[in-house]
Amino acid sequence: MIERRPGVSGSTGDPVVVWGAGAMGGSIGAALLRAGHEVLFVDADQAHVEAINRSGLRITGPVDAFTVRARAVLPGEVAEELTGPLRRVLLCVKAHHTEGALDQLEPLLAPDGFVVSVQNGLNERVIADRVGSHRTVGCFVNFGADVLEPGLVLRGNRGAVVIGELDGVTDGERIRSVHELFRLFEPEAVLTDNIWGFLWGKLAYGSILFATALVDASIADVLESQERRSALVGLGREVMTVAAAEGVRPEGFDGFDPAAFAPDAPPSAAELSLDDLVRFNRASAKSHSGVWRDLAVRKRRTEVDAQIAPISQVGRENGIGCPLTDRLVELIHDVEEGRRPQAWETLAALG
Repeated sequence: MIERRPGVSGSTGDPVVVWGAGAMGGSIGAALLRAGHEVLFVDADQAHVEAINRSGLRITGPVDAFTVRARAVLPGEVAEELTGPLRRVLLCVKAHHTEGALDQLEPLLAPDGFVVSVQNGLNERVIADRVGSHRTVGCFVNFGADVLEPGLVLRGNRGAVVIGELDGVTDGERIRSVHELFRLFEPEAVLTDNIWGFLWGKLAYGSILFATALVDASIADVLESQERRSALVGLGREVMTVAAAEGVRPEGFDGFDPAAFAPDAPPSAAELSLDDLVRFNRASAKSHSGVWRDLAVRKRRTEVDAQIAPISQVGRENGIGCPLTDRLVELIHDVEEGRRPQAWETLAALG
């Protein structure tokens, strides 16, 4: 059992609960453990939990390679493992598992506890609706990682890591402590007053990444395809149009320039941004997206309904149509259900 040592919330004596010990959660949690923090991993994959408890959590790849002794439990075992309520939770599950994870962790969350959404999409909205915006912290990450086998996580590259309060406050004790926590994983982690700008920027890039997963090819190969670039640019423009209607000021990262996909941006700007993304992805040991891996390797449903479909929903609320985004969701479902292959012709059907 993990015992809490006396200390203020946020000290190394207050366990960090990493809910979802996969690619992102495993990478970050292992770094925190190595830095001396108490970490409890929570994961629904029993084989992964057993491997971590038996042999530790192994991190591999070009960024770093190490093993940490760790404790992992299934979601239903959390209450038995800790001696008090949850105070610091890094929620690292797939977007479509957010509600289910909240069902389990919300009753255990301390009144002054908080949840950091280490996810893709706009899950901060979902979390805030359940636990309150005052107990929700925004997070944006863009590093590449994969679970290669139970207990083994590949960290393929370094990428942007950004932390921010939903209301933009940057001088609070909580957000500063969370920022310092994430700097143990990525020394260049940013504390921002515009977390929504990063999240919407990642949504635009995320929609493009989903499109690359329609093909059995690397991210860089698809982004470099001149024949398919107009559709990829169109996806980015739809997201940026919706973001503008929401009053969001998108932020760029790792070669992705959201301004290049603005409705009035010249075509050459988006071309240059895609070229930068090709270079960024060619330098990564993670050559394919997690979406591609869900479709090609794990043969399971993706996050498309929880991560990409909300773009169209927010668009409709603002009187904006997103036909390419809607078509992308349809095509991902076609691949998930075996109606279409992962192939160039499937991407061509996007438009």
